[in-house]
Amino acid sequence: MASLGVNPSRTPQGPGPGAASGFSSPAPVAGPREAEEEEVEEEEELAEIHLCVLWNSGYMGIAYYDTSDSTIHFMPDAPDHESLKLLQRGLEISKQRLLSGNYSFIPDSMTASEKILFLSSIIPFDCLLTVRALGGLLKFLGRRRIGVELEDYNVSVPILGFKKFMLTHLVNIDQDTYSVLQIFKSESHPSAYKVASGLKEGLSLFGILNRCRCKWGEKLLRLWFTRPTHDLGELNSRLDVIQFFLLPQNLDMAQMLHRLLGHIKNVPLILKRMKLSHTKVSDWQVLYKTVYGALGLRDACRSLPQSIQLFRDIAQEFSDDLHHIASLIGKVVDFEGSLAENRFTVLPNIDPEIDEKKRRLMGLPSFLTEVARKELENLDSRIPSCSVIYIPLIGFLLSIPRLPFMVEASDFEINGLDFMFLSEEKLHYRSARTKELDALLGDLHCEIRDQETLLMYQLQCQVLARAAVLTQVLDLASRLDVLLALASAARDYGYSRPRYSPQVLGVRIQNGRHPLMELCARTFVPNSTECGGDKGRVKVITGPNSSGKSIYLKQVGLITFMALVGSFVPAEEAEIGAVDAIFTRIHSCESISLGLSTFMIDLNQVAKAVNNATAQSLVLIDEFGKGTNTVDGLALLAAVLRHWLARGPTCPHIFVATNFLSLVQLQLLPQGPLVQYLTMETCEDGNDLVFFYQVCEGVAKASHASHTAAQAGLPDKLVARGKEVSDLIRSGKPIKPVKDLLKKNQMENCQTLVDKFMKLDLEDPNLDLNVFMSQEVLPVATSIL
Repeated sequence: MASLGVNPSRTPQGPGPGAASGFSSPAPVAGPREAEEEEVEEEEELAEIHLCVLWNSGYMGIAYYDTSDSTIHFMPDAPDHESLKLLQRGLEISKQRLLSGNYSFIPDSMTASEKILFLSSIIPFDCLLTVRALGGLLKFLGRRRIGVELEDYNVSVPILGFKKFMLTHLVNIDQDTYSVLQIFKSESHPSAYKVASGLKEGLSLFGILNRCRCKWGEKLLRLWFTRPTHDLGELNSRLDVIQFFLLPQNLDMAQMLHRLLGHIKNVPLILKRMKLSHTKVSDWQVLYKTVYGALGLRDACRSLPQSIQLFRDIAQEFSDDLHHIASLIGKVVDFEGSLAENRFTVLPNIDPEIDEKKRRLMGLPSFLTEVARKELENLDSRIPSCSVIYIPLIGFLLSIPRLPFMVEASDFEINGLDFMFLSEEKLHYRSARTKELDALLGDLHCEIRDQETLLMYQLQCQVLARAAVLTQVLDLASRLDVLLALASAARDYGYSRPRYSPQVLGVRIQNGRHPLMELCARTFVPNSTECGGDKGRVKVITGPNSSGKSIYLKQVGLITFMALVGSFVPAEEAEIGAVDAIFTRIHSCESISLGLSTFMIDLNQVAKAVNNATAQSLVLIDEFGKGTNTVDGLALLAAVLRHWLARGPTCPHIFVATNFLSLVQLQLLPQGPLVQYLTMETCEDGNDLVFFYQVCEGVAKASHASHTAAQAGLPDKLVARGKEVSDLIRSGKPIKPVKDLLKKNQMENCQTLVDKFMKLDLEDPNLDLNVFMSQEVLPVATSIL
């Protein structure tokens, strides 16, 4: 192994376990402990994103640094809708800052010109805004010293690679939509030990699809969920892998790959520690298993069809550098010894000098026993025993038990011996023989540690020089992990592959199901959806309360979303057209901190859809207008729908669920092919209302709110009265008080009036009968008559 320079100031030093002989134990080492292989995986640092953005002349450049993997991500210059003029200076300075950076993935042997060519193959220097953004980000990282605040000033921020990302082909979905569709749902962790530390995923789409074996697979799945796309090439490449693993003959292969992915751990954290020379003992074992797991993935993927892009990439990108790293670690690192001593140790036959010193150290007990015996012959006869011990950094000492007459410090003096210290009733001295041993053997323990640390640094440099392939392993393995998880969910839940048709405007779903509701309900009734072309772009859905209108809206949104992240969907068939955004107004996300009323929040959600929805957008609206006066709410809903309908063929695909039956009865919407009325099928069986949860064409005749109120447990009298008042309002008749209730109130008022007369004192000189009659009698008498 080539010798590499080491900074001596970073070599671990300090007292270690003592070696003793003669009448004491031989050189002990730290007690053995069980390896904690999951330490690297479980240790999660608080990830931070530091972003630099530049707009200029209608173009935008972005670069950000992710502390979780110590990688800089950049986006090539992309056109922006607005023209902003920012600083024009800094391009050349940014280039110099990029070229002069200290990057662990660039070999030190490269010349300056070779380094420029290497970086040019990664960073598009022709994208001027991107270069300036990268330069600004590097300057910020250097000033703030992100992640290395406590290190020496010559230690730079670790940068393990550059990654390119694009913001094209993304589908616009806001946070309200993620919330109401339950794509993500965080809940407090039930464990008492994690109440203050974090949250767990509740019942959500992400929760039921997340079957990833490694943390980076879970992170990538979350990233896909936050970046749905309509890039057909990317979506079909994901679906091809899922479909391959759904074939019955490939189940065993999927399970084997799933097991191998369990060995892929937090490689960026290990590489970051190596860069900062903070490597732990467990890091080497975790890295060793990660690399061998990656080699297993490579061998398995080489036997799979190379027509699938992911298998071909793994077979090619997982190069022999992985085998070289695994071979080096396996031949150099003594895992058992490292865990026992809680430090890096090397195997025998790696360095002859280290082996010789270890043999000397191991043979010290018997040798020092003989030295102690000879020393005892020259000591005072009153001294019953002695031993020669070895203490790292101090050397060899003669240890004598403290005798009763040794009280004062002057009593410790012995001719021919140099007193050192008193510890645990033992007096420690230097003798002529121990000084000879120091000169002959030296500080073996520290010398061994120093030389093994030097070998560890050399091994770290070898690994860091091949960090690019380890980063590629993490990227491709996490992608495989996500697709295996989606394939497993599709197999268990009976999902099917969606089709993408850019020429189709809208979505077509055959017997679709709600992915969450079908897991919670005993039986689930599937429903079909078709919206495309110039017909039925606005679907108005009416029906009784609790008949399934909201579930149907969310079902359409979730199936569309799942198709846009490259997942199989809960439907017999699904054809997804060009969808560029999903807008919702289903649930009011109330918050005191917002300072907005519930109705204002509803208006904001609808306004967002009105101002941004295009002909390729999907809009889901549920019960809009119920937060204000009925007439005003109905007018607002009709105005919004008429606004969209006035756009004709460029109208978005809109699903509206409402209980405003007057919207249809008063013909507030224009007639035409753009509007389609749907209802939830029901059947009245006497006083009972039977829900079929089936969508069909038509308009509901009533909301059947009384039936829902009875199911909610309201008293029968209240339900009957409510239905009576509703019928009177609908027929335009006056509403009269209930006779029995009116009679009861009259009797109570009469009794109250009699009680007042009985308490009246007619002999009271201060009594004013006129006041009593006007204030006490007449108001009660009016309510009685």
